[in-house]
Amino acid sequence: QVQLVESGGGLVQAGGSLRLSCATSRSILNLFTMGWYRQAPGKQRELVATVTSRGSTNYVDSVKGRFTISRDVAMNTMYLQMNSLKPEDTAVYYCNAELGVRNYWGQGTQVTVHS
Repeated sequence: QVQLVESGGGLVQAGGSLRLSCATSRSILNLFTMGWYRQAPGKQRELVATVTSRGSTNYVDSVKGRFTISRDVAMNTMYLQMNSLKPEDTAVYYCNAELGVRNYWGQGTQVTVHS
């Protein structure tokens, strides 16, 4: 059973920073494309950023230059460093692992940015 356990969400003032963590197994980090998605109230879940097993990264335009996705295989953890946070970044953030038809989700962590 694949487990993805997020942590690091919270309440932060606009302009502040948070770092989200997604703990999983080393084999998942080495093989799967890992990603962060978010879902705001009343909106569909959207892709925020991905990192492939080879380390290639991709970001949605709205977070480019502010968010950084990374993996630390030694720590069995994926991260999302979020800087210059805006109220529109408020959402539940989900960790995702994808390899072909295999697709796994974490339970989500709430990020709230107040102005």
